[in-house]
Amino acid sequence: MRRFLNLYFILFIFLLQSCGIYSFTGATIEGKTLNIHMLENRARNVVPSLSATLTDKIRSKILSQTGLSPNTSDNADYDISGNITTYEVTVTGVANVQTATKNRLTIGVQIIFKNKLNPKANFTQTFTRFSDFDASQTLQNVETALIEDIGNQLSDDIFNKAFVNW
Repeated sequence: MRRFLNLYFILFIFLLQSCGIYSFTGATIEGKTLNIHMLENRARNVVPSLSATLTDKIRSKILSQTGLSPNTSDNADYDISGNITTYEVTVTGVANVQTATKNRLTIGVQIIFKNKLNPKANFTQTFTRFSDFDASQTLQNVETALIEDIGNQLSDDIFNKAFVNW
């Protein structure tokens, strides 16, 4: 019995190697290195820490889910760059004509993804996510938590598009 288990394990490992590296997130990773450039903030409203925060979220998500190694050279297997295009607060709920009940923070990023092993997988796409907050709160009081929430959503979307092809 143990002999058959060992045989199945070896066969399983062989199959994984022949198809590239498979992640339990559903991603198939053929490369070994990733270069993620700092997102440039081109939004009308600029939050000084937003570029670093979003870049780190995307980098952390991809590296933790894929096992890729970071590489800052131009010869990385995968290259991600882009811009923050939107950072705005809008009113989404009103109690009457003059009183807002909910506000919405929206963040959009344009991502340029290059797959040097499979150029057909390259894309340029804008990803937009939002989070609502009570109008009784100031943006400054909830901004960090909102950016954290939206950053997680955006990094999931970018990861799925780049490596899971959703």
